[in-house]
Amino acid sequence: MKHLEHPTKLDWAKLPPAFRRIRLELAREKGHPEGSALIGYTLIAPLDDKGRIDLNLWHEFHDFCRVVRFRPNEADDIGHLVRKPGGAWAFRYDVGGDQADETGYHFSSDEFNIGDYVSVREEDELRTFQVASVEPV
Repeated sequence: MKHLEHPTKLDWAKLPPAFRRIRLELAREKGHPEGSALIGYTLIAPLDDKGRIDLNLWHEFHDFCRVVRFRPNEADDIGHLVRKPGGAWAFRYDVGGDQADETGYHFSSDEFNIGDYVSVREEDELRTFQVASVEPV
C-alpha cells in the first residue's frame, strides 16, 4: 500500500487501527474570544497510545495522512501531512491549494487527545487550535 497516488476504498479499509480522524478547531484568540468551530483542520493520521503521531506508521502509510483546512466562506484546502527536513510536521496543500506549507509547532511531541491544544504556523502567525474530536477512521 505504499506510495499510492489515489488510494481506493479497499486500501483505506486495510489501514491499521491506529489511524484517526482528528478535528482541530480554533482556540480563543484576539478576534475570536470564544474560539471558532468554523476555523480549523481535519487530519487523518496514525496515533500511538499517548495520542502522538506515529512516525513509523506515517512512513508506511503516508499517502493516507491527509489534511483539510476549513474556513468560513472559503473553499477547503486539501493536502497531506508531511515531514520536512529536520523532522518538523507540515501541511502541504497539493490538491487545488495555492498556499505555502503550514508547519505544526511541536507536532512531534504534541498529543492529539480531546481537549489538548496544538499550534500551527500559518504564514507568519502562530495560531492555537484545540483538539475537538478524535475518531477511528
